[in-house]
Amino acid sequence: MSENFNIAEEYKSIVQNLPPTVQLTVVSKTQSAEKIKEIYNQGQRIFGENKVQELAEKLPLLPDDIQWHLIGHLQTNKVKYIAEFIDTIQSVDSEKLLIEIDRQAEKFSRKIKVLLQVRIAAEETKFGLEISEVKELFQEYLSGKFPNVEISGLMGMATFTDDENQIRQEFSFLKQLFDQLSKLQPLTTLSMGMSDDYQTAIECGSTSVRIGSAIFGARN
Repeated sequence: MSENFNIAEEYKSIVQNLPPTVQLTVVSKTQSAEKIKEIYNQGQRIFGENKVQELAEKLPLLPDDIQWHLIGHLQTNKVKYIAEFIDTIQSVDSEKLLIEIDRQAEKFSRKIKVLLQVRIAAEETKFGLEISEVKELFQEYLSGKFPNVEISGLMGMATFTDDENQIRQEFSFLKQLFDQLSKLQPLTTLSMGMSDDYQTAIECGSTSVRIGSAIFGARN
């Protein structure tokens, strides 16, 4: 990273160009508490972490009013470590995980907001639910199966490719599913788009973007 890279300036530049309807989750994985505080001081309150252990280590070093989002793959046995304070889990990719989040939320007498992660990418390595699984889980949720969870929307990651048409197709596909489910019960959050493709995602209807390297610079 160059010496003159100013994360506060990069952050401000992105925020100024985001539509007011689009929420920004600043991806703070691998970043120090000092750097996160620098962005916090600019007014940012939503930060996203990939790993439970890293999040747990940062938590006591940072202000209490940060809304933490878990955006990486979450193992069911790790839910108990974040259930008391997590604002949103963006990466719910199985019914087993949803059941555990519901169980742990009940212990703390709270509702945890979640996004169902849909597999829209052509890559085998990406996590996510198939369309049929998403619809089934959402129907179960509407029938009252997960009382301590609030399904507030969907999340998806496009294929890592230079083919913008493919990325656009994948995002548009997710937007269609979002609209279908919203007819059953209004959803608020369609989380798609990261540092490289968030502008395309917004054009395709994203209401929430996850941006890290465009603010902090490329990770080592």
